[in-house]
Amino acid sequence: MTESDALGWRSIADLLGDHPDAPVALIGAGLNERSLTPGRCDLGPKAFRAVLPRFSTYDVETARELTTHVHDAGDVPLKAASPADAFEPVKAAVTAQSARPLTVLIGGNNAITRPGLHALGLHRVGLLTLDAHFDLRDTDQGLTNGNPVQALLEDGLPGERISQIGLAPFANTRRAHDKAKAAGISVRTARDCRERGLAAIVTEELARLSALTEVIYVDFDIDVIDRSQWPASPGARPGGVPVHDFFDAARVIGAHPKVKAVDLTEYDPSLEIGDLASLTAGRWFCELLAGFEAR
Repeated sequence: MTESDALGWRSIADLLGDHPDAPVALIGAGLNERSLTPGRCDLGPKAFRAVLPRFSTYDVETARELTTHVHDAGDVPLKAASPADAFEPVKAAVTAQSARPLTVLIGGNNAITRPGLHALGLHRVGLLTLDAHFDLRDTDQGLTNGNPVQALLEDGLPGERISQIGLAPFANTRRAHDKAKAAGISVRTARDCRERGLAAIVTEELARLSALTEVIYVDFDIDVIDRSQWPASPGARPGGVPVHDFFDAARVIGAHPKVKAVDLTEYDPSLEIGDLASLTAGRWFCELLAGFEAR
């Protein structure tokens, strides 16, 4: 019995540990190099784990207790690694958990999305992003957190197997938008999410990708959230999606049987106001697990 059990408080942290047979794996991937904006996304995995004891396993809204064990596979050593250098280590870490129904990567900047997706097999995977940005910057100057989707297109991922949700006005270029349309990427803007509901749009795009793919990778670039509710990413903008919609979408995504791996990216604890960011990331994980238990 843990100390928290003795006090009548069972936390999400109590579900994590060395659980070889657990259906869910957690991997830290604190990549920070080659970000377009300076920051400390490398601090994300440590801050994320530290906040989990503050979350109960009980969901008062559904009267259900989370019971799914999560295998904590530790952190990929990425100190001072470039996105190119990080590709094989991150891919190998996700591949090592491939027997499990769900693997969760905690970043780290958005450059971890490309190797995480490759671990599922480029020939059979679809990509859904919740992101304020297209991430379609050119790769001629190397890999950064601003071009993982462009790099995946160049790797051979068909654009029709990509859904991008939450794109923000005045945060992208016409050229990026034109690239997305030319590639056949499904584009859903922040206004679309506001008018139709983020969870409804996510449900539609998961269904669309399911018809095209064997498995789905989801990139939760957390700067998609409205900046007033999420200040801990340099790229977050006013007018992003409300945080409760982000949580609802996480639950929908966690419940989908073809979602095989997800990441949480652009989480920079150095920009914390109070502990708002870490608590938001922790609640996201709770919602993801709640969705997974509904499979």
